[in-house]
Amino acid sequence: MGRKRQRGRDVHGILLLDKPVGITSNTALQKVKRLYFAKKAGHTGSLDPLASGLLPICLGEATKLSAFLLDADKAYEGTCQLGVKTSTGDAEGEVLSQKSVPALSEEKIQNLMAGFLGPQEQVPPMHSAIKIDGQPLYKLAHKGIEVERKARQIEIYSLELLELAEDSFRFSLRCSKGTYVRTLVEDMGEALGCGAHLGALRRTAVGQFSLEDAVTLEQLEQTKETGHDQGLDALLTPMEQALEGWPAVRLSDNSAYYVRQGQAVLVPQAPTSGWVRLFAGNDNFLGVGQILDDGRVAPKRLVNTG
Repeated sequence: MGRKRQRGRDVHGILLLDKPVGITSNTALQKVKRLYFAKKAGHTGSLDPLASGLLPICLGEATKLSAFLLDADKAYEGTCQLGVKTSTGDAEGEVLSQKSVPALSEEKIQNLMAGFLGPQEQVPPMHSAIKIDGQPLYKLAHKGIEVERKARQIEIYSLELLELAEDSFRFSLRCSKGTYVRTLVEDMGEALGCGAHLGALRRTAVGQFSLEDAVTLEQLEQTKETGHDQGLDALLTPMEQALEGWPAVRLSDNSAYYVRQGQAVLVPQAPTSGWVRLFAGNDNFLGVGQILDDGRVAPKRLVNTG
């Protein structure tokens, strides 16, 4: 049997979506894919239904770069609700325990936060999408099953107090990939001796991308109502911007030809190591490459935008 032909447009780029509270990241992804009538789409690290904020969605050939955004640092603003522990570590879970909250001060919370800065190990929560033996942990958690999880290396780069109330505080956070904010909040609650859960969460940055540049589903739907795709496409960010911090290697026509064939090439004045963005000429993005030990530039993930 022949392969079923994918329906949709060949549209390439990254949509910076401001995901609303109350829907899953996959639901948001499917809405965007449908609005764009795109053949291919994928998101770059899910947000829980309770969370809102920046969700970069890769369309078309940009899906080949989604793994690099998954590895990117993230930034959040959240609320630590003190005195109540829940089964999920957030406001959606069942209440497990309640304790009185000690007297709080800005100095006390700032000292608490300082103790959570830097590299550390964190055990992922049961209510997460991590798979063990092919089964997502949250599905086991819904059955009341708890399994041992391996601690993962993370890093908290900054953790700052934004607002303090009698039984809660708002904070801003910048962290490495794989950091579970729910777990961080629970750990801060334990350190204060009263327990805590994550009351609200908003992602403000993913790698190079900021929430300030994001659009809402309502904005997309309004643009779609104009009846043409150019307005939607104008909202897309070029895929190479996902890797803006990487060095750019600009290839001659001859070198670009061999790179497209999957061959490594020698490029004068190229970096001596690491990952690079590859361009044919000044602005035709080809994909990503890596510098080999002998100094040649090897293609690793090429895009084809036609």
